[in-house]
Amino acid sequence: MKKFTVVPLIFLLSGCYGVGSQRLDRDQLDYSQALIGSSKQQTLLNVVRLRYADTPGFLDTTQLISGYQLQRNISIGVGSDSNPIRPAGAIGAQIQESPTFTFQPVTGDAYAQSFLRPLPPGSLLPLAMGGLPIDILFRLSVQSVNLINNAGAIGGDVGRGSPEFFELIYDLRRLQIAGLLGIQLEHSEEIPGKTPAFDRVFLTVSSTTDPLLAEVVKSTRRFFEMGPKDERVEVVYGAGKPQHGQIRLLTRTMLGVLGQIAYQIDVPQEDIDSGRTLPKIILVGRNTKPTVFVHVSNEQPHLSFVSIKYNNKFYYISDTDFPSKLGFTMLQILMELSKTTKNPGAVLTIPVNG
Repeated sequence: MKKFTVVPLIFLLSGCYGVGSQRLDRDQLDYSQALIGSSKQQTLLNVVRLRYADTPGFLDTTQLISGYQLQRNISIGVGSDSNPIRPAGAIGAQIQESPTFTFQPVTGDAYAQSFLRPLPPGSLLPLAMGGLPIDILFRLSVQSVNLINNAGAIGGDVGRGSPEFFELIYDLRRLQIAGLLGIQLEHSEEIPGKTPAFDRVFLTVSSTTDPLLAEVVKSTRRFFEMGPKDERVEVVYGAGKPQHGQIRLLTRTMLGVLGQIAYQIDVPQEDIDSGRTLPKIILVGRNTKPTVFVHVSNEQPHLSFVSIKYNNKFYYISDTDFPSKLGFTMLQILMELSKTTKNPGAVLTIPVNG
């Protein structure tokens, strides 16, 4: 009897058992990029919808499950002395992927909490402490500081804002770059039967021996009505004239943030003439160009950071426009910051068969 060895085939077959670890890195990165890309497109689409007074809508991907099925087979030909045949062997494997996505529309309480609730200063200002430019942060998320207003999303002269606002955030950015601007958070414990626990936010403006920056420090402290030697002032939510030792910061809702960017889009003149939308806001003051510059084209862009199609036109952010990409990324961060853990009612689960 002829003998054939099958050990090499067994080794080949055992090599397929590593499919899970081999696919983990690639699939994790692919799905991560797909989720981020779809989130960017949804945000830009809602900005454009608001530009045309269209209803925004939000759908969150809450769960992604990707299952794999590995099928293996092996066949070996065997011969004998009475019926010799040529030995043959075959091995095969097939991988089937079954991803399932779960979506939740943002409605009801979750919508109100995420998009209609003003961003709290205690959550907003630490973003500047983490290195995000404070001037862009304020332009996006702050409607007024004390008695001066940022531009609004309603257009016309009322929506242009105060030139002093843009001067202030320009100075704050200079101080931030120089390391003279700081944010401090203090947590006060609950006093049973008297006051609940709460967080306090303080903004610090440090002194310097640099003569140019010293003037910026002086003017900033004067605006906040700080004493010559005061370095810290408390930030509280609200509009109007503050009490001594406080800054009143009126923050926006996420719909307000989206609307602000929307009305800076330079849409085709034909859409304005036809009444489909309003002219964009014309801002007055230092460095008042759009925070996020959105281009409009009849052709699909070849080099874009994010793009969407709306009413047969393409709206996109150029991949070579770093300031707009930074502003849009900060918008995405604010979107994540505003999200709530409240569960909306409807859940949509879609299995995908490749």
